[in-house]
Amino acid sequence: MSLSPKPASESFTEMVQVVLPNDANPMGFMLGGAVMHLIDIAGAIAAFRHAHALVVTAAVDGLEFLSPVKVGDFIVLKARVTAVFTTSLEVEVKVYSEEALTGRRQMTSRAYLTFVTLEREGVRATIPPLAIETDEDRQLEAAARTRRDAHLARRSRSLI
Repeated sequence: MSLSPKPASESFTEMVQVVLPNDANPMGFMLGGAVMHLIDIAGAIAAFRHAHALVVTAAVDGLEFLSPVKVGDFIVLKARVTAVFTTSLEVEVKVYSEEALTGRRQMTSRAYLTFVTLEREGVRATIPPLAIETDEDRQLEAAARTRRDAHLARRSRSLI
Protein backbone atom coordinates (compact mmCIF):
# COMPACT_ATOMS: atom_id res chain seq x y z
CA MET A 1 0.00 0.00 0.00
CA SER A 2 1.22 3.49 -0.86
CA LEU A 3 1.93 5.89 1.97
CA SER A 4 1.51 8.94 -0.26
CA PRO A 5 -0.60 11.68 1.32
CA LYS A 6 -4.30 11.39 0.54
CA PRO A 7 -6.83 14.24 0.64
CA ALA A 8 -9.88 13.98 2.90
CA SER A 9 -12.05 14.04 -0.22
CA GLU A 10 -10.88 10.52 -1.12
CA SER A 11 -12.42 9.05 2.01
CA PHE A 12 -15.42 11.37 2.33
CA THR A 13 -18.51 9.33 3.15
CA GLU A 14 -22.17 10.33 3.05
CA MET A 15 -24.88 8.03 4.39
CA VAL A 16 -28.62 8.65 4.19
CA GLN A 17 -31.28 6.67 5.97
CA VAL A 18 -34.97 7.23 6.63
CA VAL A 19 -35.89 7.39 10.32
CA LEU A 20 -38.49 4.71 11.06
CA PRO A 21 -40.64 4.27 14.19
CA ASN A 22 -38.40 1.37 15.25
CA ASP A 23 -35.51 3.89 15.64
CA ALA A 24 -37.51 6.33 17.77
CA ASN A 25 -38.68 7.03 21.30
CA PRO A 26 -42.41 7.42 22.15
CA MET A 27 -42.22 11.16 21.25
CA GLY A 28 -41.29 10.32 17.65
CA PHE A 29 -37.64 11.38 17.86
CA MET A 30 -34.71 9.17 16.86
CA LEU A 31 -32.99 7.50 19.80
CA GLY A 32 -29.57 8.90 20.67
CA GLY A 33 -28.09 5.42 20.68
CA ALA A 34 -29.36 4.83 17.14
CA VAL A 35 -27.72 8.10 16.04
CA MET A 36 -24.47 7.07 17.75
CA HIS A 37 -24.57 3.71 15.96
CA LEU A 38 -24.83 5.42 12.56
CA ILE A 39 -22.09 7.90 13.49
CA ASP A 40 -19.77 4.99 14.27
CA ILE A 41 -20.57 3.27 10.96
CA ALA A 42 -20.08 6.43 8.85
CA GLY A 43 -16.84 7.22 10.69
CA ALA A 44 -15.52 3.68 10.27
CA ILE A 45 -16.22 3.72 6.53
CA ALA A 46 -14.31 7.00 6.09
CA ALA A 47 -11.44 5.69 8.24
CA PHE A 48 -11.24 2.44 6.30
CA ARG A 49 -11.36 4.26 2.95
CA HIS A 50 -8.36 6.33 4.00
CA ALA A 51 -6.32 3.66 5.78
CA HIS A 52 -7.22 0.61 3.68
CA ALA A 53 -6.56 -1.36 6.85
CA LEU A 54 -8.77 -2.87 9.52
CA VAL A 55 -9.69 -0.19 12.06
CA VAL A 56 -11.60 -0.11 15.34
CA THR A 57 -13.13 2.78 17.25
CA ALA A 58 -10.87 3.91 20.09
CA ALA A 59 -12.59 7.12 21.22
CA VAL A 60 -15.49 9.46 20.58
CA ASP A 61 -15.16 13.16 21.37
CA GLY A 62 -17.46 16.13 21.30
CA LEU A 63 -20.71 14.27 20.65
CA GLU A 64 -23.56 16.70 21.17
CA PHE A 65 -27.21 16.39 20.24
CA LEU A 66 -28.20 19.86 19.02
CA SER A 67 -31.72 19.06 17.82
CA PRO A 68 -33.84 15.94 17.33
CA VAL A 69 -34.37 13.91 14.18
CA LYS A 70 -38.06 13.07 13.65
CA VAL A 71 -39.62 9.88 12.39
CA GLY A 72 -40.15 10.21 8.64
CA ASP A 73 -37.16 12.53 8.18
CA PHE A 74 -33.93 11.44 6.57
CA ILE A 75 -30.81 11.30 8.70
CA VAL A 76 -27.77 12.38 6.68
CA LEU A 77 -24.26 11.66 7.97
CA LYS A 78 -21.15 13.21 6.43
CA ALA A 79 -17.79 11.83 7.53
CA ARG A 80 -14.26 12.92 6.67
CA VAL A 81 -10.77 12.32 7.96
CA THR A 82 -9.44 15.34 9.89
CA ALA A 83 -6.00 14.08 10.98
CA VAL A 84 -3.74 11.07 10.60
CA PHE A 85 -1.21 9.88 13.11
CA THR A 86 1.07 6.89 12.58
CA THR A 87 -1.37 4.05 13.25
CA SER A 88 -4.51 6.00 14.12
CA LEU A 89 -6.66 8.70 12.61
CA GLU A 90 -9.50 11.03 13.52
CA VAL A 91 -12.77 11.35 11.61
CA GLU A 92 -15.31 14.15 11.94
CA VAL A 93 -18.93 13.08 11.47
CA LYS A 94 -21.62 15.72 10.99
CA VAL A 95 -25.25 14.65 11.27
CA TYR A 96 -28.20 16.41 9.64
CA SER A 97 -31.93 15.89 9.60
CA GLU A 98 -33.57 16.41 6.25
CA GLU A 99 -37.30 16.92 5.97
CA ALA A 100 -38.47 14.44 3.35
CA LEU A 101 -41.11 16.71 1.80
CA THR A 102 -39.21 20.01 1.76
CA GLY A 103 -35.55 18.94 1.60
CA ARG A 104 -34.78 21.42 4.42
CA ARG A 105 -31.64 20.32 6.31
CA GLN A 106 -30.54 21.12 9.82
CA MET A 107 -27.38 19.98 11.60
CA THR A 108 -28.35 17.85 14.58
CA SER A 109 -25.05 16.41 15.85
CA ARG A 110 -21.32 16.32 15.37
CA ALA A 111 -18.69 13.98 16.76
CA TYR A 112 -14.99 13.27 16.38
CA LEU A 113 -14.00 9.61 16.40
CA THR A 114 -10.53 8.16 16.75
CA PHE A 115 -9.85 4.88 14.99
CA VAL A 116 -6.78 2.70 15.43
CA THR A 117 -5.51 -0.01 13.13
CA LEU A 118 -5.69 -3.57 14.36
CA GLU A 119 -2.52 -5.42 15.15
CA ARG A 120 -1.42 -8.12 12.75
CA GLU A 121 1.46 -10.26 13.94
CA GLY A 122 2.06 -7.76 16.74
CA VAL A 123 2.34 -4.74 14.44
CA ARG A 124 -0.25 -2.08 13.67
CA ALA A 125 -0.66 -0.93 10.08
CA THR A 126 0.84 2.45 9.19
CA ILE A 127 -1.71 4.86 7.73
CA PRO A 128 -1.03 7.16 4.76
CA PRO A 129 -0.72 10.81 5.83
CA LEU A 130 -3.52 13.29 5.22
CA ALA A 131 -2.93 15.82 2.46
CA ILE A 132 -3.71 19.24 3.93
CA GLU A 133 -5.19 21.32 1.12
CA THR A 134 -7.07 24.22 2.73
CA ASP A 135 -7.02 26.49 5.77
CA GLU A 136 -10.05 24.58 7.06
CA ASP A 137 -8.09 21.31 6.75
CA ARG A 138 -5.24 22.92 8.72
CA GLN A 139 -7.61 24.10 11.49
CA LEU A 140 -9.33 20.71 11.73
CA GLU A 141 -5.97 18.94 11.94
CA ALA A 142 -4.71 21.29 14.66
CA ALA A 143 -7.87 20.71 16.72
CA ALA A 144 -7.52 16.94 16.21
CA ARG A 145 -3.94 17.04 17.47
CA THR A 146 -5.12 18.91 20.58
CA ARG A 147 -7.78 16.25 21.24
CA ARG A 148 -5.19 13.50 20.70
CA ASP A 149 -2.76 15.11 23.15
CA ALA A 150 -5.58 15.25 25.74
CA HIS A 151 -6.35 11.54 25.13
CA LEU A 152 -2.72 10.54 25.55
CA ALA A 153 -2.40 12.62 28.74
CA ARG A 154 -5.54 11.03 30.25
CA ARG A 155 -4.32 7.57 29.31
CA SER A 156 -0.89 8.08 30.87
CA ARG A 157 -2.52 9.37 34.09
CA SER A 158 -4.85 6.37 34.28
CA LEU A 159 -1.92 3.94 33.93
CA ILE A 160 -0.14 5.33 36.97
